[in-house]
Amino acid sequence: MRSQFWGLFVREILRTFRNPFVLLITVVQPFMWLAFFGSSFGNVSPVYLKGLFGTTNYIEFLLPGVLSTSMLSVGMFGSMSTIQDKRFGFMKRILITPTSKEIIFLSKALGSATRGLVQIPVMVVAAVAFGVSFGLSPLEWAAWIAGLFCLAIGFSSLFLAITAPSTDWQTPGVVSNFITMPLMFASASMFSSSQFPAWMQAISNVNPITFSALLGRSFVLGRPIPWEYLGYLAVFAVGMLAIGYFVSARWLRVE
Repeated sequence: MRSQFWGLFVREILRTFRNPFVLLITVVQPFMWLAFFGSSFGNVSPVYLKGLFGTTNYIEFLLPGVLSTSMLSVGMFGSMSTIQDKRFGFMKRILITPTSKEIIFLSKALGSATRGLVQIPVMVVAAVAFGVSFGLSPLEWAAWIAGLFCLAIGFSSLFLAITAPSTDWQTPGVVSNFITMPLMFASASMFSSSQFPAWMQAISNVNPITFSALLGRSFVLGRPIPWEYLGYLAVFAVGMLAIGYFVSARWLRVE
């Protein structure tokens, strides 16, 4: 069982690195968020920025949110690999071997989340180029990365659970896109949720992207660290893993 999991897990990792175009997009896309969206407040008064975001450099505020939304995208694209495996027959070949459906799910969920970590050092270097300074301790770096990894596992598991029972390759993509936009914009990833209307604040207050963004922002901006948010993200990851595991075990289908 361990060798089966490891073989499929390594395959998920190598799928990115064997395709230079996919790897380039994975790295460049969040950088473009920083470059374009982060520069949109370039001509705004520092006093206004300080009052609205708690910093005169909007990119300091934006970076943790962009990394968090990137983990959402990582989860969505990870589920697309399942659709490809179904369409091109790989999933059928795997399922006629002793490999269980649960192992397939775990390898894809963890493989997808691990691929997402590639973006972190690239984004940190890009942020430094935009004038962001980091004074984090090794413990704080580890906690921030752990929170992002939990977020990636949670969303990978969620989208894989949506994809597992479907035999129509278009439906999971439509459902995933439908979920992604509300989660992204009804969070504190790009703006303070205190500016949201009440109904958006209600979504933001339970949105895991918000907890990840606020946790990372506390490290970057030197604010009091809400360590309980890391616990929330761990619960989210474990809960989504359990749901995805159960759904895949019972309803993972090829045709």
